[in-house]
Amino acid sequence: MVHVLGSRVLLTPTDPERSRAFYGGVLGLAVYREFGSGPARGTVYFLGGGFLEVSGVARTPPGPGMRLWMQVTDVRSAHQTLLREDVEVLREPREEPWGLVEMWIRDPDGVQIALVEVPEQHPLRYRP
Repeated sequence: MVHVLGSRVLLTPTDPERSRAFYGGVLGLAVYREFGSGPARGTVYFLGGGFLEVSGVARTPPGPGMRLWMQVTDVRSAHQTLLREDVEVLREPREEPWGLVEMWIRDPDGVQIALVEVPEQHPLRYRP
């Protein structure tokens, strides 16, 4: 068995400054730490219960299997904010059959991101 103490998603973008502007500026993710210098420097963002590290420079964007899932408090409000920022919205917010409200956007390298709201009455909100 592997005893995992922590984790983070590692994202190597084709244009690190553009990706930092997207994740830090447009999405407003708070910075946990930064390291290195120059264009390939690393920026680690808080991502709810985990972290997203944007570092290095890739020749090609991540593959289509790379997707992110982010829980937000109000997905419809996030939708309006992201429209004003000209973020590519793949699918507008809608309630799914499993009870979550989801929308999908795309980052500058094409990574698909699900923004998810857990409604008040949803079982994921149950606190014994």
